[in-house]
Amino acid sequence: MLSEDKVSHLSHVILTAVKKNSAVTMTGEDGRVLKAIKQVLAAELAQEEEIDRKVRAKLASYSRGIVEGSSEWDVLYRKTFEEEVRKQTRS
Repeated sequence: MLSEDKVSHLSHVILTAVKKNSAVTMTGEDGRVLKAIKQVLAAELAQEEEIDRKVRAKLASYSRGIVEGSSEWDVLYRKTFEEEVRKQTRS
């Protein structure tokens, strides 16, 4: 999880990039746009944490113990994480 300071920093970086983009016209106040960016970041981070929790629980449920940090665990984690992300985007 990112700290509030890091989320705030990322929000400001995103706002700066959006304001520099000539293809974008901002109609809201910076404060309101920053708040919206922070809300989106928080929602995405929460979803990622939930997927991480599900993946770890699934890997822990395997009858043969897979050691976290091993190359096998890393491959299975990545594959299972990607599957969960696909499930979330289809819903």
